[in-house]
Amino acid sequence: MAAAITAGGGHVVPLAEAEALVWAAPRDPEALRDALQDAPDLVWVQLPFAGIELFVDLVDDDRVWTCGKGVYAEPVAELALGLALAGLRHVGAYARAVEWTRPQGRNLKGANVTILGGGGITEELLRLLQPFDCHVTVVRNRVVEMEGVDEVLEPDRYVDALAGADVVFLALALTPETEHMISRTELEQMHPDAWIVNVARGRHIVTDDLVWALQEGVIGGAALDVTDPEPLPPGHPLWSLPNCIITPHVGNTPEMAVPLLSERIAANVRRFEEGEPLLGLIFPDLGY
Repeated sequence: MAAAITAGGGHVVPLAEAEALVWAAPRDPEALRDALQDAPDLVWVQLPFAGIELFVDLVDDDRVWTCGKGVYAEPVAELALGLALAGLRHVGAYARAVEWTRPQGRNLKGANVTILGGGGITEELLRLLQPFDCHVTVVRNRVVEMEGVDEVLEPDRYVDALAGADVVFLALALTPETEHMISRTELEQMHPDAWIVNVARGRHIVTDDLVWALQEGVIGGAALDVTDPEPLPPGHPLWSLPNCIITPHVGNTPEMAVPLLSERIAANVRRFEEGEPLLGLIFPDLGY
């Protein structure tokens, strides 16, 4: 991060002298609270992740706040597509098999796809989905036309978008409105062969309800890069379900994240110095 600041034309100085703060402890909101008190003249704060749920109560209108929105979109979308293909093509169950089994699987090509969220991950995922000729529905806060999308729906219609989907991707911010948005009621609206792919936050889904839906065959399966709780403890029922694929929150790994975040920091330092709009702005009233 220090090298990225320098690359953007900035200087690393003691906190008391700083105009801007690039925060490097993504799971320590109390330390950031202390830092803000020690540096009341800060104009801008850069957070490292796209999700800001741990810091949302600190975000205010007194200074500019930015986060990692869009920084990790490419690797996360790549994993989301891989998880969807693995689920539909039965790869998870085949990987657990200890003997030759019968053929199973369904195509992503021509499938009905629903994406909850309209940010950078969704935009990148849409690009990756183009060769599959899917019918795509996106649910997002602002209803605008999106390239590669057949229908864009308002947030209060997200259950309608679940009903006919073969694959449902969760790629949205965690807010009070989106926490536990997928529960038993919503899962019962889904197609019995549908797969849900979560690369956003574990708390979007009520975990006990998902376990029930997978055990009872209410949906086809779930592919989860995030869980609630996280880390998912040993012995949790999700680990042993044949129609559940779990990856340990690796939508982007450190090897992927460091150059991507460095590029964003350098770009924003340069923009800050030149008085240009910063990338990844946080909107306090929306919570993301």
